[in-house]
Amino acid sequence: MSKTKIIDFPKIKDPRGNLTFLQNFDHFPFEIQRVFWTYDVPGGEVRGGHAYKIQEEIIIALSGSFDVILRYKDNSEEKISLNRSYYGLYLPPLTWRHIENFSTNALSLHLSSSLYDENDYIRDLDAYKSL
Repeated sequence: MSKTKIIDFPKIKDPRGNLTFLQNFDHFPFEIQRVFWTYDVPGGEVRGGHAYKIQEEIIIALSGSFDVILRYKDNSEEKISLNRSYYGLYLPPLTWRHIENFSTNALSLHLSSSLYDENDYIRDLDAYKSL
């Protein structure tokens, strides 16, 4: 099974402003089926709190910053801070996560390998741990 990892995306530097781009399979291992973003998250709020059974995901901080907290079945946690638009966090299936500590005007972009399917979500942490 794949592991979470930070993916560096191409960064084309230009005095007029930098450019970063993504291409399926060149920069990550799936074809994008769904794109969504979160924004205007009030201070102190937490997003996520689930895992996907089969969906893969890339999370990118397009603006501002936030922390992605990964929880493992042994109850250990890992915090990954995202704050640059030219890298993203790859999450394979069965990765429990939540997002917190959003800065003012933070914008998180999510690229998914699957269309929305409520049946793909694992929303109960104890059920996740028992898999």
